[in-house]
Amino acid sequence: MGGLIPFEELPEWVPGKVLLASDGQNWKRVALRSYHYQGQDVVVPAMRDFMLVSYRTGTTPMQRRFDGRWKKETLGPGAASLLTRAQQAYWNWHEPIDVTHIYLSGEMVAEVASEVMDCAVSEVTLDDVLRVDDPVMSSAADAIAGEARNRALGGSLYVDTVARGLIIHLLRRYASVRQLEPERTGVLTPQQEKRIVEFIETEIETPLDLKVMADALNMTPCLFARQFRRSFNMPAYAFVKARRLERARRLLATTELPIKAIAVDCGFCDQAHLTRMFSSEFGMPPGEFRRRAH
Repeated sequence: MGGLIPFEELPEWVPGKVLLASDGQNWKRVALRSYHYQGQDVVVPAMRDFMLVSYRTGTTPMQRRFDGRWKKETLGPGAASLLTRAQQAYWNWHEPIDVTHIYLSGEMVAEVASEVMDCAVSEVTLDDVLRVDDPVMSSAADAIAGEARNRALGGSLYVDTVARGLIIHLLRRYASVRQLEPERTGVLTPQQEKRIVEFIETEIETPLDLKVMADALNMTPCLFARQFRRSFNMPAYAFVKARRLERARRLLATTELPIKAIAVDCGFCDQAHLTRMFSSEFGMPPGEFRRRAH
């Protein structure tokens, strides 16, 4: 679609003071900005990305006209709004507020939808939601804001993981999805299976999203996701997680590397991330597994 504005240009239409931003942190297809706004009567042009608005401080009556209809709500801390991409909206409020915007690229949302639904998705549209009190959305916004603020190790990978979980939640509760015409189904060839397994093993310590893996086979993410699932009887992300955990288990049992170093070597965000995943899979934390193995 032409004429869609990126989130960086939003202050030209909705002026506010930037309180926090993910600019320059090398996140992929996810971004964050927090703003302090005075009361305004503004038009938000059709945006390139999907936008979640999490209300942090201040309470105000809010009016929004979306697709020809006005909605009115009182918005304050704990509430959230959704704005679908490529849709102009009118906003009107009177009191000062602080908000956090989470921007999700259309490509990423369609990619996750394709993987979840095991079909090629051509378009995702978010429902017109001016106010919802949704702990999952609020927690995701808090987690992503925390990464923007703290710039911790593995931040890009962590944000990608949180964003994908958020997108799945949005797809379940607030979205409509349009599928492409069905394509011929199939599986990866033996050569493609061998190549993608070797690629995953070689790049296991790096962020491995669907697009990166699909590019390794010169395939579209949608087609790759379907054929990978049929070839390996599991989604690509589940396969990568299993390989990372197996590698971690092997290193714990056969080396004296610090657990923190093993976490990084196996592609986890940090030691805490490895501990959560390892305990869930094997029923004990990495340290206890190592003691028993030795």
